[in-house]
Amino acid sequence: MKNNKLMKWATTWPVIIYSFLLIVLPLVYIFIISFFQSDSYGGMNVTFTLKNYLMLFDLVYIKVFLKSFLIGGLTTLICILIAYPFSLCLRRQSEKVQSLCMILVIIPFLTNSLIRTYGWIVLLRKEGVVNSFLKSIGLIEESISFMYNDFGIVVGLVYTLLPFMILPIYGAVSKLNNSVLEASRDLGANGIQTFFRVIVPETMSGVVSGILMVFIPAIGYFFISDILGGGKLMLIGNLIKNQFLTARNWPFGAATSIFLIIITLVLVKLYKKTGGNMDDLGGI
Repeated sequence: MKNNKLMKWATTWPVIIYSFLLIVLPLVYIFIISFFQSDSYGGMNVTFTLKNYLMLFDLVYIKVFLKSFLIGGLTTLICILIAYPFSLCLRRQSEKVQSLCMILVIIPFLTNSLIRTYGWIVLLRKEGVVNSFLKSIGLIEESISFMYNDFGIVVGLVYTLLPFMILPIYGAVSKLNNSVLEASRDLGANGIQTFFRVIVPETMSGVVSGILMVFIPAIGYFFISDILGGGKLMLIGNLIKNQFLTARNWPFGAATSIFLIIITLVLVKLYKKTGGNMDDLGGI
């Protein structure tokens, strides 16, 4: 009995210490300095203030938040429109084909996302592969600007985050009961009715999981906006990065980070209220 308790403590404490040192302490530090004041030299005055949080309601930053939510929502919608049909089609294939396709979905994770984002420059720049191909088939005469705008950012975000939408949706779709689908057809429902009244409700947990796993990173991936957007579009992630590295206003950067964390917690709470299982989020 004592040996079992010792083994339990021996396996639990390393996790507790790891979580405390690398997760809890940094978050507590960020929360504390969010109430400090920034001085003119990039330092911090240990003086309590709510100014950093009040600044979040400035019209300039509200526009940043709204733009971030718009880009994140558009990215999430496009990922759903791609991932859902893909998962439904994949479900009808043999197990060998399904395994192969899922390996292909996961393979990009073996390469750093920053490197893969730089790869899109070769494709989307004015002298890139896409423009060269469109010119060669006569669709365009002058190069189209696919980069340094909202389009380039959304393309980069969709490419990077699409696997996070496919995995939970495919997991939900693969669990569909064939007998339920057959019963729907036997009762006279056509394909569209079966999809909206049976398939969508049965797979909604996977869709909501995918939404959380795509939307939250989409508003925080600052490097995609910097590379494919040319730094012209400010998202929440870019705002936080600039406050820490460029403006040297750590207290305001910390307050913005806390704001982003609150958004994440609210979305996760709403997900749990709808009956979602945290295990479906893959540890988000």
